[in-house]
Amino acid sequence: MERSERSHHSHRREHAQSPSSPRLRLLGQFRLVYGAEAVNLCPNAQRLLALVALRSCVSRTVLAGTLWPEATEAHARGSLRSALWKLPRGDRALVTCCRNTVSIADSVTVDARVLAETALRVVRSPRPPGSGTVPAVLFGDGELLPGWDDAWVLLERERLRQLRLHALDALAHGLARDGRHALALETALTSVRTEPLRESAHRAVVAAHLAEGNMQEAVRHYLAFQHLLDQELGVPPSPLFARQLQSGTTRFPPLLAKVPHGDG
Repeated sequence: MERSERSHHSHRREHAQSPSSPRLRLLGQFRLVYGAEAVNLCPNAQRLLALVALRSCVSRTVLAGTLWPEATEAHARGSLRSALWKLPRGDRALVTCCRNTVSIADSVTVDARVLAETALRVVRSPRPPGSGTVPAVLFGDGELLPGWDDAWVLLERERLRQLRLHALDALAHGLARDGRHALALETALTSVRTEPLRESAHRAVVAAHLAEGNMQEAVRHYLAFQHLLDQELGVPPSPLFARQLQSGTTRFPPLLAKVPHGDG
C-alpha cells in the first residue's frame, strides 16, 4: 500500500496492521483471520459481517430486511440477533452494536473497503497522480464474494467493479501524461483485460501509445478494437475515439488513412 494510503485513517490502519488484528477478505472468497489464525463462521454470520463491512454502519432494520427479505419483521429481527450472537466477542469483536445500528469495528481491515477507498481517491482527484507508487490494490482480479447471489451482493459487486475500472482508466491517463508510459500501458491493459468491450479502457491504451510517440501501435490497437466491437456487437467505436486517434496521427497520412472520420 502506498504512503498516502497508509496515512489515511491512520488510527484505524495502525490497529489493522497489528499481527493479531482481524482481517476480512471479501475479494476472491470469504475469509476471516486473526494474525495467522483462520476463523470459521456460519453462513448467516458471514453474510451479516460482509454486509456491515461493506457499508461500514447499518441500521438494524436495514440489516434484518436486507439479509432476510422474505421473512416477517419479527422473524428477521430474531435471525439478526442470532447471527450477531454467533460473531466473536470481547477483545476479538468484529462489530460494534448500538441501540439502532451495527458498525464494523475499527480494528478490522477489509480488503474490499481498501479497494473502494483507493479507487475513490483516484477518481475524485482533479488530476489523477502519475507520480509516486502505483496502488497495487487496483490490479487485483478477485471478484467480490464469488458464488454469492444475494441482491445486495450483486449491487456491491458491480459498484466495486465500476469503481476499479474508472480508477484504472484515470490512473492510466495520469501515468501517460507524466511520461510513465510502460506503467500507463500496463494499467490501461489491466482495465481492458477486465472488460474487453469497454471503450474507455481502449482509449486509455491508445492515449499511452500516442504519449510515447508510438503511432503505429496506437492505430493497430484501435483497429483491433474496431474489429472486436464489430464482431461482438456489430457497432463501430465512438466518434470520440476516432477523433482521439486522428488528432494524434495527423502528421502521419498513411496511418491516418486507416482511421475512419470521427463524425460518423
